[in-house]
Amino acid sequence: MKIRTKLFVFIPLLVLLLNCIAFFIFQSGKKVQESYDVMMQRIFLYKQISLETQENVRFLSSYLIHQDEYNYEQLIEHKRQLEKLQRELNVRQLEGNNAFTLENYKNMVYVFLNLEQTIIHKLTKQQFTGYADQYNEIEKIASFIREDSQALVDVELSLYQPVYKQMLQHTARMNELGGMLFILTTILSIVFAIWLSRTIVIPIHHLVHAAKNISAGQLDTRIPRFDGHDEIGLLGKTFQHMIENLRILISKNMEILEKEKLVRELELKALQSQINPHFLFNTLNVISKLAYIEGAEKTSELTVSTSNLLRYNLRKLDQPVTLREEVEHAKEYFAIQKARFRDRVTFQLEIDESCLDQPIPCLTLQPLIENAFIHGIEGMEEGANIRLIIEEKRNCIQVTIADNGVGMPYDVQRAIMNASYSFTKTGHSTGLGLENVLRRLQLFYGVEKIIDIKSAPNEGTAIILRLPRRESDVQATYC
Repeated sequence: MKIRTKLFVFIPLLVLLLNCIAFFIFQSGKKVQESYDVMMQRIFLYKQISLETQENVRFLSSYLIHQDEYNYEQLIEHKRQLEKLQRELNVRQLEGNNAFTLENYKNMVYVFLNLEQTIIHKLTKQQFTGYADQYNEIEKIASFIREDSQALVDVELSLYQPVYKQMLQHTARMNELGGMLFILTTILSIVFAIWLSRTIVIPIHHLVHAAKNISAGQLDTRIPRFDGHDEIGLLGKTFQHMIENLRILISKNMEILEKEKLVRELELKALQSQINPHFLFNTLNVISKLAYIEGAEKTSELTVSTSNLLRYNLRKLDQPVTLREEVEHAKEYFAIQKARFRDRVTFQLEIDESCLDQPIPCLTLQPLIENAFIHGIEGMEEGANIRLIIEEKRNCIQVTIADNGVGMPYDVQRAIMNASYSFTKTGHSTGLGLENVLRRLQLFYGVEKIIDIKSAPNEGTAIILRLPRRESDVQATYC
């Protein structure tokens, strides 16, 4: 049974029982009140008739003596009141000897009113003979009415006594029934409260406790099982499914992370093995030409630069270096290229020394400078220029590699920025293209937007790296 159904069934049932108690008590009081009203109305009627007859006699006597307008009006008014009471009396009925007494009482009232009317008629007609005897008679009737009124009051009280006892018994039974119903509803209320607590409140408390444990990362939390098929039971099952799904999702995420780590390690190993032998051939060819043309001094310097370059390229790519080491390596690379291109190219350095302790992935600057040679200025006969600028900008270190070569098409710029483009020609010396450099920088610094490109046709290209400031720790791995 659903919680809503339980509440809609048991709460109206409890309210119905309480309303029954209130209805029974109300009905009992209503019956007592009705019986009491009937008796009091009869007694009050008899008393009113007795008083009105006395008032009629009094004002009749005053009118006989004074015969003024005031007493006449009062007499007529009380006569009307007595006639009205007579009409109410005629409706009343009694049984047995009491019925005879009531009929006699009605007749006396009737005779009293007739005699009174006769006397009033004679007085208004100025007939002063014979009304004295009638007045004496009306006084006697008034005294009889007063006595019979008291007798009828006694009769009503005697008749009401057994009714009153029955009313008391009925009231006592109703009170007992009301008490029993009150106890019953109290017990039912307690039972309902306990049942509501066991089926709704306590399970919700358990679920809240389990939810807090889950939010704290305790995925081994046991969700209590609920036997009911209501919303609480459904919520408990949903919680259990949610925890199981979380466990499966976390295990899958761990597997994905392990696979990604493995792939990155393999990528770095593959990059390390991509040393292009074609570059070695070109370098050795330059050395042989220099050895043929001029003395051994420059050949020696070129050989040293080549060996340093090879040594640097063969170091572990998963170990970070400082920006200072990358700059020195770029100088060695440019020295070799200078021997090849001679005066066709110049290399400019604008470096802030305070930025050179910044950690950076190994082999970052050389592939970018190499791309500037290959794709930017290689076809220029003279005036080629490559600039390396390192400066501090706000909370980052900005590295700019700029050339005055042929420029880069806009679609290529956009593809590189979206990490969806790789040069068809990889670098001659390392085999590391711009895509690989960008990917390694993103992995190292944990930032997606780290590169910016400014270029226009025949106006050169500037690749800008914005490196987040980090403490120098070249021993830490980043893969």
